[in-house]
Amino acid sequence: MIDVSNLLQQNPIVGNYFAHDAYVSGDFEIGLIENRAGARLIAFPRLLLEGIYTALEQETGQASGLVLYNCGRWWGKNFYRRFAAEVSEYYGKPLAEMEMVQFTECIKQCWKTYGWGIMDLDLSYYEQGFLIVKTSHSPFAEAAPKSNKPMCFAEAGLLSAFFSQVSGRELDCVQTSCESRGEEYNYFVLGISDRVQKAQAWLEEGQDHQTIMERLCTNQGVEAN
Repeated sequence: MIDVSNLLQQNPIVGNYFAHDAYVSGDFEIGLIENRAGARLIAFPRLLLEGIYTALEQETGQASGLVLYNCGRWWGKNFYRRFAAEVSEYYGKPLAEMEMVQFTECIKQCWKTYGWGIMDLDLSYYEQGFLIVKTSHSPFAEAAPKSNKPMCFAEAGLLSAFFSQVSGRELDCVQTSCESRGEEYNYFVLGISDRVQKAQAWLEEGQDHQTIMERLCTNQGVEAN
């Protein structure tokens, strides 16, 4: 007969590292919030995000999106280092050795626990060289001013830097759909810069996410031939 207690000791079952009840703790009377590794967390109101958008627009004009994207890139590089270190220690193996399912569940739960909304990864265009990140209930989109273009520049920069580190290749990110425009989801397309940037021109033409992906994949097929 199998000794269940011995089996559990040899192969301990670990939950998702970023499960909210286990990951976030602190003393709210003195205003301290920490993660399970003991690092301080900071919570900020929507008004601060709105103020950042407004101030950058006033000070830098059309360059505000690029400024936010580059801020997101810096943020994403640091976020990756912390994510990789914490997850690798918890699961006892390097991030590169994790199964895709486990990695996906970790990043999705992390996104939710940090209060960045709901994330999902779409790998259906992987063979064509693209990764799609879908988010909803994004605080970045919620705080963004109304515009005819997607406005989650910092989030796009974060995703670009994070998945560049994960893949070991320099990836660019273009947002093709945004809740700030009244759309149901935020879609971010990641890929090699000279390929994915073609989406930016089609976005400016007013094409939707699905049409842009069809064009990217068609264009990719033509280049391959």
